[in-house]
Amino acid sequence: MTINLRKEISRKVIHFSSMLIPLAFRYFANNDRKFAFLIIVPVTLLAILFEFLRFYNPTFKKYFLKSVGHLMRNHELENVSGATYLMVASVVCIAFFPVDITFVAIASLAIGDTLAAIVGLNFGNRKFKGSKKSLEGTLACFVGTFIFAIFWVHPVIAFWGAVATAIAEVYPHNWDDNMKIPLISGAVMTFVNMFI
Repeated sequence: MTINLRKEISRKVIHFSSMLIPLAFRYFANNDRKFAFLIIVPVTLLAILFEFLRFYNPTFKKYFLKSVGHLMRNHELENVSGATYLMVASVVCIAFFPVDITFVAIASLAIGDTLAAIVGLNFGNRKFKGSKKSLEGTLACFVGTFIFAIFWVHPVIAFWGAVATAIAEVYPHNWDDNMKIPLISGAVMTFVNMFI
């Protein structure tokens, strides 16, 4: 296993641990938005503070990168990290989407993005034009998120949420996946939910 592949798998294992956010919202906060905000908003503000400090305080940046820099992608070293984007997206999801859709939307990032990366890195032979993303990874993203979602939301909502997750994951845009996937998936499922 190459160093880059090992690093990417390590990142995705940590990425999958972001499932703790929707699980905590559903089972610890009991889908109570106010209680969830008491926890997630301060954590999100702390993450934003860390970003500010690492951009403007060289000493903090040195220790921050020494601690977690090996897990960050190159573009994150000089930009906002994916973890901070995830926290902000989670706050928005909890604030604006129905609770079951919030749960699925945030979980879709952990499940879909992780499966897309693992399957794509190991079996992704059909690359999309001008992209490192593969058809195999995208299909894994769709199937994994759909199977997960049908246990929590209406199958039609689950289907369109999985489609939105797969498209958001593969779409080449500068918007960070950790922000893009939960918000697009949640918005699409909330829209579809109006017609179910």
